[in-house]
Amino acid sequence: MKTIHFSAALLALLAAGAQAQEAIRVGVVTPLSGTYAGIGQQVRWGLDLAAAQINAGGGVMGRKLELIYEDEEANPAVAVQKAEKLFQVNKVDFLTGTVNSGSTLAVGQLAERNNRLIATTVSFADSITADKCSPNVFRVNARAGMQSAALADWLAQTKPNASVFYLGPDYEMGRSTVAAFKSAAEAKGSKTVGEVFAPLDNKDYSPFFGQIRSARPAVIYTSVAGNDTVRLMSQMEEFGLNRNVQVVGASGTVTSQNLPAIGKAADGFVTGVGYSTSLDTPENKKFVADFVAANKNQPDLYGADSYGVLFFYKAAVEKAKSVDTDKVREAMRGIQWPSPQGMKTMRAGDHQAMQDMYAVRVKGGQFEIVGKVPAAAAIGADTCTRF
Repeated sequence: MKTIHFSAALLALLAAGAQAQEAIRVGVVTPLSGTYAGIGQQVRWGLDLAAAQINAGGGVMGRKLELIYEDEEANPAVAVQKAEKLFQVNKVDFLTGTVNSGSTLAVGQLAERNNRLIATTVSFADSITADKCSPNVFRVNARAGMQSAALADWLAQTKPNASVFYLGPDYEMGRSTVAAFKSAAEAKGSKTVGEVFAPLDNKDYSPFFGQIRSARPAVIYTSVAGNDTVRLMSQMEEFGLNRNVQVVGASGTVTSQNLPAIGKAADGFVTGVGYSTSLDTPENKKFVADFVAANKNQPDLYGADSYGVLFFYKAAVEKAKSVDTDKVREAMRGIQWPSPQGMKTMRAGDHQAMQDMYAVRVKGGQFEIVGKVPAAAAIGADTCTRF
C-alpha cells in the first residue's frame, strides 16, 4: 500500500480553498414577534434580498453570506441572550438586526467582550453613537438628531413658533427621540407645552388625551412605533384629538408596514427620514422594484437600511481583505458604500453614517417628500469620547 505525503504548500492550498468556500456568518437578532414584529419583518426582507444579490454576484471575496436569525422580542435581556448564542455557538463573524435601542446598547457591550462587530440598521437613540458609543458598534441608519434636523426645518417654515406637545414610548429610544426633536424645534422657535411617556406595547392612550387637550398644542410630536402607532393614531382619530392639530413624529412612527392599518388617520402626518420610496434616483428605483418583486411589499426605512448594511459589511471586508474584527473595524472607519439612498459615508469618529435627510408627508396613503437637509448639516457634532 502506498503512503500519500502532502507537502506543506499543498496543505496550505487546501486550507485556503476550504476557507474560500466557508460562508461568512452574519447573526441577526431582531424582533420576529411582539409589537415590533413588523419592523423585524422589514429587517429580514432587506437582509435576505441583499444576501441573495451578493451571493448571486460571487459573494464576498468568493465566500457566500449566511444569515442566522434569532428573535429578540424587542427585549434587551432576550437580545443579549440570543446574541451570546450567536457569538459562542454559531460563531458568527458579524451581527446586526437589533431594533430596540436598549437592545443595541446591551448587545454592543457584549460585542466588545466577544471582540465582534455589530451594526444597527434601526435604532434611533442618539446615545448609541454619542455618550454611550462603542468601538465595536456602527450605525448605518440615521439617528434621532438627524431625523429631527429635517423635521424641525420643515416645521419652522410651515408653522413658525408653534406650541408642541410630546408623546413618546417610555424607554431609551422614546426619550432620546423626544429630547432630540425638542432641542431642534426649540432652537428654531417652537415652544414646548408638555410631554408624556407611555409604556411600550400600550393598549389605551386615551388617559393621556386630557393632558394633551388642556395644553392646547398646535403640534403633537410622537415617536411610538410598530403596532403602538396603529393604536395611538386610531384612538386620536376616534377622540378627535388630531382635528386642527399638526401631527408629526419620528422616522419609524408611520411606515409602509403600519400605514395600511392606520388608514386615513395618518393623512397629513409629517416625519423626518433618511429614506423614502419616492426618492427619484436609479439606485432607489431598482431597489424598490427588486424589493417588491421579492417580498410583495413596499420597503420602508428599516428594509432599506437593512439591505444596505450587508453592502457596508461587504465593502469593509473587501477593503480589509479579512473578516478579522480589528482589521474590519479599521476598514469601516470612513468607508463609503452603496445603498438605496446612494453612496453613504461612515463617520470615523463616532461610527455614525452620514446621509441626506428628508421631511416626508403622508397624503392619500402615500409618502411625499416636502423638504430636505444635506448630510453635513443634518449629522451634528461628533460627541463620542470613548475611543
